Amino acid sequence: MPWIQLRINTTNDLAERISEQIEESGAVSVTFQDTFDTPVFEPLPGETKLWGNTDVIGLYDAQTDINQLKTLLNLDQYSYKFEQLEDKDWEREWMDNFHPMQFGKRLWICPSWREVPDPNAVNVMLDPGLAFGTGTHPTTALCLTWLDSLDLTNKIVIDYGCGSGILAIAALKLGAKQVIGIDIDPQAIQASRDNAERNNVSEKLALYLSKDIPDNLQADVVVANILAGPLKELEPQISKLVKPQGYLGLSGILATQSATVCNAYQPHFDLDPVIEQQEWCRITGKKN
Repeated sequence: MPWIQLRINTTNDLAERISEQIEESGAVSVTFQDTFDTPVFEPLPGETKLWGNTDVIGLYDAQTDINQLKTLLNLDQYSYKFEQLEDKDWEREWMDNFHPMQFGKRLWICPSWREVPDPNAVNVMLDPGLAFGTGTHPTTALCLTWLDSLDLTNKIVIDYGCGSGILAIAALKLGAKQVIGIDIDPQAIQASRDNAERNNVSEKLALYLSKDIPDNLQADVVVANILAGPLKELEPQISKLVKPQGYLGLSGILATQSATVCNAYQPHFDLDPVIEQQEWCRITGKKN
């Protein structure tokens, strides 16, 4: 169905109140967008971080009376505009733009609904569903390239924050003997399980919610693609998962955050030079 979008430019002090008014006026969704497209990272639990110059965006049925909205929301006091949105099958739009991608020398990530470009390559067939991880984000790409560079033959790998299972399944396809996927989100566990079955590796993949991690669990390789804050907070737990002389790969880290994350892991790992891609980075090392 067609939609109209109301965009109100305001400040972070007023954004929450305006969003409540938009919700009460019948909008089907309300979102915040930075006027200057500045990203916001890692809000604290229960916190909604906003920008200094914020657009509050309400989505309405196209049959909504615009004049009535203007009066109801007293829009003359704001800088605002209404926009018509083209009616699209957004799921199909996303699927059409998710293409096979190569990482490193051997590894391809292929949407499950497309033909693989190289049948002889290491191909991971992926349908991310509701979980994060398609390979398109620089942090995922950095981790996939790193896994491709390792000899994972007969190794045990832990994917901490497994999301769609993309890293776990890639590790299995690259020769790992077993992979343990860990996540806080039950939807991620389900997505990882579904994708493992799609790739015929489910018998080698064990999945746990983070609260259910077995005692004394360790692996030859641990990869964690989450965020800088949790990586620092979870350092004792993540470091403990790596066997002596085992390998660690961390991402989900902005380049500006790399020093503080390195400082957290430096006591237990001999770290490699930080690798950057766009504004993100990857930290790798060997446990000492």
